[in-house]
Amino acid sequence: MSSSNPAVLPVLGQLQAAQKSYGKVRALAGIDLEVPAGQLLALLGPNGAGKTTAIALLLGLQRADAGQATLFGLDPQQLTARRRVGVMLQSAGIQEALKVRELLALTRSYYPDPRSMADCIALAGLDGLVERRYGQLSGGQQRRVQFALAICGRPQLLFLDEPTTGLDIEARQRLWKAIRELVAQGSAVLLTTHYLEEAEALADRVVVIDGGRIIAQGSVQDIRAHVAQRRIRCVSSLLLEAVARWPGVRHTKTDGEYLEVIADIAEPIVYRLLAEDPGLRELEVQRAGLAEAFVELTRRNALPEAA
Repeated sequence: MSSSNPAVLPVLGQLQAAQKSYGKVRALAGIDLEVPAGQLLALLGPNGAGKTTAIALLLGLQRADAGQATLFGLDPQQLTARRRVGVMLQSAGIQEALKVRELLALTRSYYPDPRSMADCIALAGLDGLVERRYGQLSGGQQRRVQFALAICGRPQLLFLDEPTTGLDIEARQRLWKAIRELVAQGSAVLLTTHYLEEAEALADRVVVIDGGRIIAQGSVQDIRAHVAQRRIRCVSSLLLEAVARWPGVRHTKTDGEYLEVIADIAEPIVYRLLAEDPGLRELEVQRAGLAEAFVELTRRNALPEAA
């Protein structure tokens, strides 16, 4: 992840007091959003939070009812702005009869200084697939092709909407590596994902949106600090179902031989674990992760306001 100071980085994509409604449904309620160069911004939120609308405004696919959207300081619908972005959306209308090589060649032809075919293939992990027809590929392979097409034009700003859906663990890790390389080279990335571990691994900044409003933003550490919960991890012979009923325990799960417990306060749970299982080992206590913080933030936002 980039360690650059965001205050001195040029802003490539921006929403200012952006509002958008569909009939009586308010999708965005006047949000401000900045995507600076050389950083990955993770835009997180539950379904229907407004993420897709925010991206559509930045890409010029829709117009704001009020406020403003800009790309590189320009109207997002201007061709000069669009040529500087790459886009990987959840749905892609790609000609299934074309071979991967043909799709890459066609997409590269749209740009004055495209990335080399070899680089596109290497970054997206397409070795052995270039002579295959797109329609004959698996869902995960198609996602890798879509990523290659998105980076063909050396985009300064890359939009990635759920990029690793359908990928196995190895392919996901490879794509993460490619994304990190692009950010290190100075590209900005706007990422939406339901895999919160993905945002935690990649993001320089996180914006959490719900109900068309930004409810939290900052570094991953900043977002995690919104909740006081702790994650307790250990190897124990205690039954998961029994620990789940203890006072103060929010959630329990097993990860291989490990027992994981999410609790509001760690100390009473740790004392009880040690008292009831003398053979307990490999005990760790950490601040709750981004996933727990996300759940707590969106839960709070869904609560009715106090009278």
